[in-house]
Amino acid sequence: MTTSFFFSIGEASPTELLWVHERIPEFPGKASLDFYTERLKNRLNLALVAERDGELLGFKVGYQSEKPDTFYSWMGGVRPEFRKHGIAHALAEFQENWVKTKGFTSVFFKTRNRFPAMIIFGLSRGFKIMEVIPKGGVEDYRVVMWKEL
Repeated sequence: MTTSFFFSIGEASPTELLWVHERIPEFPGKASLDFYTERLKNRLNLALVAERDGELLGFKVGYQSEKPDTFYSWMGGVRPEFRKHGIAHALAEFQENWVKTKGFTSVFFKTRNRFPAMIIFGLSRGFKIMEVIPKGGVEDYRVVMWKEL
């Protein structure tokens, strides 16, 4: 039996981003509102949240990179209890459609070797591994993934 999981996607405030961020176990340490507001200040950006019945489920946020036609998908995540319902894919799809309408020709993100599910997610969405940046132990190596739109 298949059950449907309905949710909506809309623009997010820094407060909403922070609230979801704090509930993603893969994000160590404490974040702050400044973490988001400072990074997004004075840049073309898109901050999204997935919501169901007033409850925040996940988020995705990015901004124009130093290369004007490239969008950096900076942060995102889905609360563990709401994973496997297509939320991450829907957020990514929404972001990529918006990015195209703004004239960007490519999008990239960075993840770490310790997150194979994120690497698989990127590959499943047509991203290619463009670079691996050694930083700390091998589990912390940064994996840069890129997609032409």
